[in-house]
Amino acid sequence: MGRRPTVLALTGGIGAGKSAALEAFAGLGVPVLSADAVVHGLYEEREVVEAIRARFGSAVLDAHGAVDRTALGARVFADRDAKAFVEGLLFPRIRAARDRWVAAQRSGDPPPALVVCEVPLLYEARLEGQFDAVVVITAGEDVRRARVTARGQDFGARAQHQIPEAVKVARADHVFVNDGSLAALEAWVTALYDRYRDEPAGAPS
Repeated sequence: MGRRPTVLALTGGIGAGKSAALEAFAGLGVPVLSADAVVHGLYEEREVVEAIRARFGSAVLDAHGAVDRTALGARVFADRDAKAFVEGLLFPRIRAARDRWVAAQRSGDPPPALVVCEVPLLYEARLEGQFDAVVVITAGEDVRRARVTARGQDFGARAQHQIPEAVKVARADHVFVNDGSLAALEAWVTALYDRYRDEPAGAPS
């Protein structure tokens, strides 16, 4: 079995382009874990659905009894107590799912050289120590606001719960300012992948 994979955390503020970066890594054949996909799976678990129903009532469920993420999000981002409840419900499960996924990647024969986990609230949850390095995708506030507004979300309500972009940038190992083309983002991701591919786990810094 080869060396263990380098495990990167991919993070950044809302509207920065984390999903596009994650897709770029995936396009290179890098195993990636989407935070949204993990959460989507958790919202299908009976225990999670029942806990949300008990806390918020049927108003946050759709006609089929599934969690309506839009309705729940509106409640969560308007109420700190609601946000704390949902985070307390989901965060331990997200971490467990991520740990299982990383362990599965490490058990490959041979294991991949690099794996990437999307962790939107990495610094807010103080999780950076769990990874070999951190990649921050960022962009100016006007750019991020326009992207979030275009998809029908309230930028201010969501951004206020995240630490400032400048803090994330200062603490990251690798930073990309994603205010240009998709091709530019993909080229940067490719260059970063090339740097890690033949390096010992955790390098370069």
